[in-house]
Amino acid sequence: MRIAINTGGGDAPGLNAAIRAATLAALKRGWEVFGIKNGYGSIYTDEPFIKLDAEAVHGITLQGGTILGTANRGNPFDMPYQKDDGSWDTRDVSDQLIETFREHEIDALVAIGGDGSMSIASRLIKKGLNVVGVPKTIDNDIFNCDVSLGFDTAIDIATGALDRITTTAASHHRIMAVEVMGRYAGWIALYAGIASSADVVLIPEIPFSYDTIVEKIEEREESGQQYTMIVVAEGAKKKDGELVTKGKTVGQQVQLGGIAKQVADELSERTGKESRSVVLGHLQRGGSPSTYDRLISLRYGAAAIRCVQQRDYNKLVVLQDNELTRIPITSIEGKMKSVPLDSDTVQTARDIGICLGD
Repeated sequence: MRIAINTGGGDAPGLNAAIRAATLAALKRGWEVFGIKNGYGSIYTDEPFIKLDAEAVHGITLQGGTILGTANRGNPFDMPYQKDDGSWDTRDVSDQLIETFREHEIDALVAIGGDGSMSIASRLIKKGLNVVGVPKTIDNDIFNCDVSLGFDTAIDIATGALDRITTTAASHHRIMAVEVMGRYAGWIALYAGIASSADVVLIPEIPFSYDTIVEKIEEREESGQQYTMIVVAEGAKKKDGELVTKGKTVGQQVQLGGIAKQVADELSERTGKESRSVVLGHLQRGGSPSTYDRLISLRYGAAAIRCVQQRDYNKLVVLQDNELTRIPITSIEGKMKSVPLDSDTVQTARDIGICLGD
């Protein structure tokens, strides 16, 4: 067999481990393995695929990022291009992608990505491409998947950063609002916030009230605590408010960001206390994957090849109750895994006195 592997969307720790496992598992079966560079970008070049062998993936398990590169604006159904007048637009080049796969006799694609990548994969499946998906996103918001690769490292990095910011907040008696990634789900904010003993955690699933946060700050002051640590998911918003965004570019999703600054500024005005905002940003995506992410990524990559071997195409390999299983890629299209408000993790936050803003 001849298979191709690609990585799409935002990078995440563990991608290289998944690439390595999928490559070695395929080579062990006597297959040929090819990589697609920069999402689907290289498909439209003179060298659409690169050969992957044991040497190409040697030692990459511990490396962050992806050796194949990735792209947030690589949707073949909505590919950006520059017009003659210098302006940008998008066009559908998916038929060219399908034809290139056929010309190179690629039997199946292992697509490693998040909800956006799986949405693209779902549309390619309808055009006749054999696809097996591997769930990747630090946001951990893939529907019907307990843990996606990259999430564990991201919350570990966020927790470490929050620990450090807490000491400076305490020293200066400040309100610190720290913005973390996660888009429309609050997994990173909630997990890192609880682990770092934050005082307030704001997530998209629970619209917040400034009055509630001010009450928490005053409560801390009365108990002798002169600082407050606030973790803010980038998709958090106040009650009856709107998402804070930085706009969007051609062929790209809306860019969230700026909510932590709004929160810090508003609380400074309401309380008279000095406030600062910090955006962790892409720090959460970088560096070597954690032990857990290395292991889960290797498991995902190898499981994808078993899926291909059994011709069980158009499936996404997911973790459910610590066991790998398969679900139709089309079954998650347009769906997102939000933080359940009745979960024991949310209840834990409330039980230990963390303010969730409601």
